[in-house]
Amino acid sequence: MIGVRENIVAQQARILIDRAKQEAPDLDFQRAIIELIETVIVYKFPDMGRKEIEDMLGLNDLKNTKVYQEALEEGGEIGEKRGEQKTKLAMAAKLLNLGMAVEQVVEITELEIEQVRQIANQN
Repeated sequence: MIGVRENIVAQQARILIDRAKQEAPDLDFQRAIIELIETVIVYKFPDMGRKEIEDMLGLNDLKNTKVYQEALEEGGEIGEKRGEQKTKLAMAAKLLNLGMAVEQVVEITELEIEQVRQIANQN
């Protein structure tokens, strides 16, 4: 695809993506192939944005699949849990700096006692 004229790159890329969708043994392999094709296109057209490339390759339908939506939801939940954990750790550090006892901080933040002790030792 790299040596192909730009006016037919998109067409050939779409053909390869369609083949990947039909012939890939599983969804992970299919995604890997599509990401590889997408990467080649990104290097071929460095001035194009991600949305333009997705439109050019016809990848918008991928985002409408149940698998994609579930993965997006799961990723959001993971990010939310990580954010909540960071907040609890920061709160624990502040409470300990204010002189609160480790046991009280554990009760308030619902962190494990070892986590709070570790924070206390770092301060």
